[in-house]
Amino acid sequence: MTNMQTGTSQTKNARFTQEYLDIVAAHNGDIPGRRAARKYMDNSPLVYHGQKIKSSFIPRIFDRATYNEFSYIAQTTHRILCKVITHYLEEPSYREVFHYDPRLREIILFPRDYDSVLPMLRADLFLNEDTLESGFCELNTDGTSGMLENYCIEQSIQSSDSFTDFKSKHTVQGCELFDSWVNEFVSIYKTYAFARENPHFAICDYTENATLAEFERFAKIFQKHGYECRICDVCELKFDGTTLTDKTGWRIDAIWRRSVTNDVLANWDQSQDLISAVRAEKVALIGSFASHIVHDKQIFRALYDPKTQAFLTPEENKFVAAHVPMTTFLDDDHVDLAQVKRDKNKLISKPTDHYGSSDVHAGKDVDQATWDAFIDAHANGAAGEPFLIQQYVTPFQTKVLPPCMDINSLSDDQVPQTPALYNNMSGLYIYNGKFTGVYSRLGPQSIISAATDDITMATEWVDCDL
Repeated sequence: MTNMQTGTSQTKNARFTQEYLDIVAAHNGDIPGRRAARKYMDNSPLVYHGQKIKSSFIPRIFDRATYNEFSYIAQTTHRILCKVITHYLEEPSYREVFHYDPRLREIILFPRDYDSVLPMLRADLFLNEDTLESGFCELNTDGTSGMLENYCIEQSIQSSDSFTDFKSKHTVQGCELFDSWVNEFVSIYKTYAFARENPHFAICDYTENATLAEFERFAKIFQKHGYECRICDVCELKFDGTTLTDKTGWRIDAIWRRSVTNDVLANWDQSQDLISAVRAEKVALIGSFASHIVHDKQIFRALYDPKTQAFLTPEENKFVAAHVPMTTFLDDDHVDLAQVKRDKNKLISKPTDHYGSSDVHAGKDVDQATWDAFIDAHANGAAGEPFLIQQYVTPFQTKVLPPCMDINSLSDDQVPQTPALYNNMSGLYIYNGKFTGVYSRLGPQSIISAATDDITMATEWVDCDL
């Protein structure tokens, strides 16, 4: 993938974005709209590690061709990953493809007792909007978030003159990410072998890692649909051998598991009531611990393994080759470490099982000596955990107005109005196999994360007739 124009673009995204920027400029920068948007966000419940979310006044605009491509990628990816999970559960010899903690191997094999193999997935990828080629960054399952960010950012800009003018010229549709998930969750629960009438649902995570404001909104949506729902800390759950309850004794029939499995391992002793209830088939865990197979970044390596390719169709293997960057363990058994050092600018290194872009390093961001030292410090398990080395996919760039967090304390002539090119990453929300929307993040640096000044944008489908 490159950022070079390759003849006629396959999408209208850049043209629509420029049109939007021109409308903003025609409103003299729409400073009142930008001020109102920032004030809305500052007063919103969105906080990440104590910091307000950096958001964009310009939405991320996609056309029908992009929607079609995203939908194809989402559905194909989900189908392939469901095959991988199923094969892992059913074929003991296949499990050797994956390197897991023994405790993790045990809970992955717990009974599921409902139909959906992979209820929740967000596939983060880099799409070249000129060619419609793309490459994955990572896959997120039960810890998937960002829904509230997308909602609040869209609300913050909708009443601006710029959005109103653009919408007067086009059909503009956002992403509905709340009711759609609740509907899918309920549909999945109805296939549960031990489903109850009038069930009690719980959204469970570890409080220190939870996006509570998002959970609260989802809980209200469950309640709007007629289902009792509470937010619970995994460590406070109680299991008496028959019933799983929260700390007040309230019965729990089904859990939307927002706790990622590496947090379960980190809180192993405190999580035993949950684990025991799932083992005893006394609660529906949606999704099951088997979703870790997808969440763990070694999934990309596994997709190229001959044992995986043997049960995928030729078309699915072709899809993997086109969309999954080369990935392998950072050790002498799997890769030439001297070559890894020489190919610095083509590679990125990641731990197998972290989230939030922690300990991710792109070779192009550092000098040779720093990269060499990093490889030596992390190869062959030297850091105390396995690391991966992966082909770096160059992100596509889009024009944005960089966020101005202090806009409401500046005079009009101090407000920056010059667009800049930011790198794109699109997270495809896939609810029970259905493409539902996009979590749009952009950043000025090679790695797009909160630690590298990324911004979140509202996603809007333009002239798509969805």
